[in-house]
Amino acid sequence: METRNETIHEQGKLKRKLGLGAALAVAVGTTIGSGIFSSLAEVAGASGSALMMIVSFVIGGLIMIPQNLLYAELASAYPEDGGQYTWLKEAGWRPVAFLNGWLAFWATDPSTCSVMSLAIASYLAFFIPALTGIGIKVVAILLIIGFTTLHYRSVEAGARFQAFITSLKLLPFFLLVGVGLFYMNTELISVPAAAGAPVGIAALLAGVSATTWSYDGAIGACYMAGEVKDPDKTMPKVMIYCIAIVILLYAGLSTIAAGLIPLGELAASDAPIALAFSKIPVIGSTAGIITALMAIVVIMGSVSGATMYQPRLEYAMAKDGLWYSRFAEVHPKYNTPSFALMAQAIYAIILVCVSGINDLLGYFTFICLVKNMLVFCTMFVHHKKADYNPGWKCPAWKIMTVIAIFANGILLVSTFMWARNAALIASGVALVTGLPAYYFFDKKNRTAADGN
Repeated sequence: METRNETIHEQGKLKRKLGLGAALAVAVGTTIGSGIFSSLAEVAGASGSALMMIVSFVIGGLIMIPQNLLYAELASAYPEDGGQYTWLKEAGWRPVAFLNGWLAFWATDPSTCSVMSLAIASYLAFFIPALTGIGIKVVAILLIIGFTTLHYRSVEAGARFQAFITSLKLLPFFLLVGVGLFYMNTELISVPAAAGAPVGIAALLAGVSATTWSYDGAIGACYMAGEVKDPDKTMPKVMIYCIAIVILLYAGLSTIAAGLIPLGELAASDAPIALAFSKIPVIGSTAGIITALMAIVVIMGSVSGATMYQPRLEYAMAKDGLWYSRFAEVHPKYNTPSFALMAQAIYAIILVCVSGINDLLGYFTFICLVKNMLVFCTMFVHHKKADYNPGWKCPAWKIMTVIAIFANGILLVSTFMWARNAALIASGVALVTGLPAYYFFDKKNRTAADGN
């Protein structure tokens, strides 16, 4: 017997229109965001020496390889929209899968669009000094409306824009690396750690930990696996190519920065990318302008990608009867999850109106780490299922799973230590609000099925 959400879904279905380039643009475009503009200084301060900073970025990327390989296997096993929600559901953890989506909608996804749109507006104020307060919020709202309209009207047009903006955001970074090679002082890289600075394993762990969020984001493409052509072959390539590109870029950036700027100066900088550009004679005084433009382009790529893939989670939940049925609607002309996109935009705009950027940043870190940990744990469940047949299998999956769980666990403990109250509150709110909501939707869906 059909439930109402199944009837709605039959009226339209999202089609497989995204190729390797489009999916890769979503993954890379979401991964390389505003974090790199501050993480260089954070890693420099945490690692203690220039050489250790470079090694930290490389190892930080290598640590992400296991989880990307696991994502690749899961995406090929379940080539559907929904990402983590779908994988948790298929493991038989239906309530946990719902909590994942519940938290994503109310706590993480729309707020991501809000934060990044506010950040773009703030960088625009560099060129328009009169743009302050209400003006910044208005610009942020217009950006949310603009990106939502783009991805509402066409998956193909949205994918083309994502590919363009991702290529555009990579260009200045590689330009900095290429030109910087001719001006770097290699002796700066070999300078030993200052007295009192962390050394050895302590420095390495601190440095690697500081790189983590600079590498997070490739999973965004997995949320659109149901719209990717030939997902068995495409999704593994997306995950592997994405982490390779980002490691190469960050390793190059950290090397050039270490060769252009003394470590202490780099660690103390609020704008390390601008500082690096300023050390190149042919750029010099224009570094601030270049960096502001870079930041706008980079964050535009991230907010575009997030706007595109995030509503696919609620779309997948609604198909299963675990969310409001209208979120499963597919536009008859544009073939996009129209209602889910609009709902995300409305909520993101509300957040812009009631909050400032500092209020929105980082309050969901602990929950994100918990969700990642649970997904990695499902690997042991999936491999015991008789019907589990991924199109691509992660090599040494048990070892990769243990590495991913261990690395994520360290970050989870670290986050809990410095934000214990926030972590406890976030967890409590998730359980107190999420579990009753799950049973409400589950009962509603079962009642509808019995009635039919």
